[in-house]
Amino acid sequence: MSSNVAMVPVLGRFEDPEITAKGERRAIIGLRQLATLWINTGTLCNLTCAGCYIESSPLNDRLVYISAAEVAAYLDEIERDGLGTGEIGFTGGEPFMNPDFIEMVEDALGRGFRVMILTNAMRPMMKCADALLDLQTRCAEQLTLRVSVDHYTKLRHQLERGQRSWDPMIRGLRWLAEHDFHVHLAGRTRWEEDEASLREGFRRLIAELGLSVDADDPMELVLFPEMDENAEVPEITTACWDILGVDPAGVMCATSRMVVKRKGEASPAVVACTLLPYDPQFEMGATLAEASGTVPLNHPHCAKFCVLGGGSCSKA
Repeated sequence: MSSNVAMVPVLGRFEDPEITAKGERRAIIGLRQLATLWINTGTLCNLTCAGCYIESSPLNDRLVYISAAEVAAYLDEIERDGLGTGEIGFTGGEPFMNPDFIEMVEDALGRGFRVMILTNAMRPMMKCADALLDLQTRCAEQLTLRVSVDHYTKLRHQLERGQRSWDPMIRGLRWLAEHDFHVHLAGRTRWEEDEASLREGFRRLIAELGLSVDADDPMELVLFPEMDENAEVPEITTACWDILGVDPAGVMCATSRMVVKRKGEASPAVVACTLLPYDPQFEMGATLAEASGTVPLNHPHCAKFCVLGGGSCSKA
């Protein structure tokens, strides 16, 4: 017996970029201004961390080393089109492993951008000590290094980053403090401690190391929410902004984009944010102009990290 009734496909969660599994209109974010452009220098890293969202390791080259010339093309586009971008952020992998890294940082600083470098402050950074000191001498006010310190204790930090990851990082932080670098710290919230306890623990570590970091400032000590693609989190709809009391202008993709270079590709691409370098639905084009469109919040990270967790990799 046949039927003329059309079968309506059942949507799964985070499947349709426009409609949620419940049939509601999915929230989308428009780019208000490109305040921060992130450059992924490549996914190779000297560590293999347990919870790395980008799966960086000594073996992961899914995102290959971007070149200084390729980065310069994006800086040219910012200047040519008057995008008003104030900050260039460098992330990895471990950025200091990219052989062109110092050159691209120097280029960004020379054009007047503020530069944020995400690093583990270990041996790759220290191998560039002389070049870093030169940049510090000339551009101290523009340069910030955000060092990943997953917990203020050695035991818990090494649970995330592996054995022998604490002492080299501490040496790097002491060196940065001794030479008056502008340093921020990035911790994790996975430890079943409340925020006040975490900040107090970091305050003690900061004092011990002689760092000029305000443990109460959420930009100088960033405590990132956890990410889990398999987490049971709600999909974010257009109604959620009022329900949650969240301003969509504060979501990371309202003010930033990230440049990546995929293994096997001839040229870089621009993706919506730092959290989703591999998902093809968040690749937005080859240029910043092409990447200026809207972003549907169609991934668990959008809900768990950004909207519900209030996380952001940028200062903007």
